[in-house]
Amino acid sequence: MLITEALAELKTLVKRIEKKREYVRAYLYRPDGLKDPLEKDGGSQEVLKKELQAIMDVNKRVIDLRTSIQKTNLSTPLTVEGATMSIAEWLTWRKEVSDGDVRFISQARQTLLQARTQAQQRGASVLAPGATAQNPSDVIVNVDEGDLAKQAEKLETILGVLDGQLSLKNATIQVEGIA
Repeated sequence: MLITEALAELKTLVKRIEKKREYVRAYLYRPDGLKDPLEKDGGSQEVLKKELQAIMDVNKRVIDLRTSIQKTNLSTPLTVEGATMSIAEWLTWRKEVSDGDVRFISQARQTLLQARTQAQQRGASVLAPGATAQNPSDVIVNVDEGDLAKQAEKLETILGVLDGQLSLKNATIQVEGIA
C-alpha cells in the first residue's frame, strides 16, 4: 500500500468510526415498554457489543496505519536543495521550524529597512558589518543583508520543492509492514 493510499484509508476509517459511534449512541437505551428495534438482529445489547468491538478494531487499524506511515517516514531519506533528512524530519521541520525561520528573516529584513529609513531621515549613514562609523549617529548593521535575502529565497525554494517531493514520495513509496 502506498503512503497516499494509507492516508486516504485513514480518512475513510475516521468517518466510519464516527458513523459507528453515532449508531451506538442512538441505541444506548430505550424505555422498557418499547419493543427492541434491533431484536431481529439479536437485540440491542448484542448489536451494540458487536459495534463497540468493530470500533475498537477500526481504531486498531488507524493506529497500525499511522505507525506504519511513521516508520516509513523515519526510514525514507529525502534530499531537498542539497540537504538530506528523513521524510519525518522534513515534516517536522516544515511544521515546527520553517514558519518561525521565514517569519524571523522577514522581520529582520523589515527591521533593517526601518532602521535604514530612520537613519537616512536623520542624515546618518548606514554601514555594513565591520565598517567604521564616522558619526556617533551612524548605524552599523551587524548582519549581512545579502545573506538574509539569500536565506529567505532558499527557504522559499525549499518549501516549494519539499511539497512537490513529499507528494511524489507519498504516491510512490510503499508503507512498511501494512497489508
